[in-house]
Amino acid sequence: MAKKVAVIMTDMVEDVEYTNPVEALQNEGHEVEVIAPEAGEIEGKQGGKFKADKGIADVKPEDYDAILIPGGFSPDLLRSDEQGRFGTFAKHFLQEDKPTFAICHGPQVLIDTDMLKDRNITSFISVRKDLENAGAKVHDKSVVVCHNMVTSRKPDDLEDFNREISAQLG
Repeated sequence: MAKKVAVIMTDMVEDVEYTNPVEALQNEGHEVEVIAPEAGEIEGKQGGKFKADKGIADVKPEDYDAILIPGGFSPDLLRSDEQGRFGTFAKHFLQEDKPTFAICHGPQVLIDTDMLKDRNITSFISVRKDLENAGAKVHDKSVVVCHNMVTSRKPDDLEDFNREISAQLG
């Protein structure tokens, strides 16, 4: 059954950490919507041009079955939202046990959910201490699955990441 997946990102997203999982999702028939601070153009870290379908003020997490958070510098920029809307949006997926996918710096947004205590997780090396400080159990593996949450470290892990995303959306 096709799922509706929210992708939260903004400028400086790591291009392939967006394009590769989204292509895999779409190839399996899932619907993807990109949510950013505002609808419009997003510029990737490697120069890609992407479209944000909706702004965060125009969406409700209840309308989505899963969430994808690509890395790059985008997660840090999303966290600078003064109202904390992206952390609040992401928290819904963890609370409701909906599939939650984050790669590279993506787990930074999950810190703002205050729901990482005792969860197994991985990320890019520079984020790991922050995740530990949030109470997570950090592992240096290509992919870590913890209940409904799938995390990976870097673009080299995309094959494993996509495989586990597919398994979660079954």
